[in-house]
Amino acid sequence: MKQQTRYEYGGDEYIFVELSEEMSLEAHYRGLAITKELKDKKLEGIVDICPGNASYMVRFVPEQIHPTELMEELKALEKNVQEVPDISIESRLVDVPILFEDPWTHEAVMRFRNNHQDPNLTDIEYAAKINGYSSKEDFIQALVKSPFMVSMLGFVPGLPFCFQMVEREKQIEVPKYVTPRTFTPERTFGFGGAFACIYPVQGAGGYQMFGMAAAPILDTKQKLYDFKESMVFPKQGDIFRFRDITLDEFEDIRSQVEKGTFTYQTKPFSYSPVDVMEEPEGFSKKVLRGLYND
Repeated sequence: MKQQTRYEYGGDEYIFVELSEEMSLEAHYRGLAITKELKDKKLEGIVDICPGNASYMVRFVPEQIHPTELMEELKALEKNVQEVPDISIESRLVDVPILFEDPWTHEAVMRFRNNHQDPNLTDIEYAAKINGYSSKEDFIQALVKSPFMVSMLGFVPGLPFCFQMVEREKQIEVPKYVTPRTFTPERTFGFGGAFACIYPVQGAGGYQMFGMAAAPILDTKQKLYDFKESMVFPKQGDIFRFRDITLDEFEDIRSQVEKGTFTYQTKPFSYSPVDVMEEPEGFSKKVLRGLYND
């Protein structure tokens, strides 16, 4: 049974719309289509439109547009949007090098074993086991062979929520730690629920720790080329390909970062949600060809 969309007021200036209680590619793309239509209407009184994972929020000026009028407008837009909207999404493909089972996150993994569901296994061993993989190597391959979409940014500045673009039955899911950690290394590649993420800064956390990104996603001093326009690198709609690298490759990238010469490998990319939903495997291959030209 399809869930009924939940519409709520957030004080005097906000309307929050939850399209689904759980994250799905369908719900996310419907939210993007609705908010795109709303933006194109250029209604007087709309201050901000913020699409999320499976929801969106609209900020408005009640003196310029009545809340009830706006609510009815949003409901009408939802009725006109298809389950899988055939819209064009302007995105970019991004190569994101990851050192799996690195020594720094491994130290944190072992320090917080008592906070974990299974203290006898590392985070990646536990995730492989509960997702039905016979080895952690096979599990890592499942992570790197398909693209992830940056569905939203949040929690801390620059943290990307990355949702795997595969069939629902193939999506990896891992619970968060039973009790959150007080420490997570900067650039940790983590996984919680259905989302992968990269921790932009050192701090507390509850996602399973699988490895470490070689390059930063937050550069407050904006020294690197990719951060000239914004101190935050990820953008909503980006398609990340997490690439398994060796320790030597990791150290080489770290050296480039220190010298200020590192740049992410990116390419502009246009696609429709229909491309993803109708043939996920073909879409994954198209992403890899587009990014690496092979």
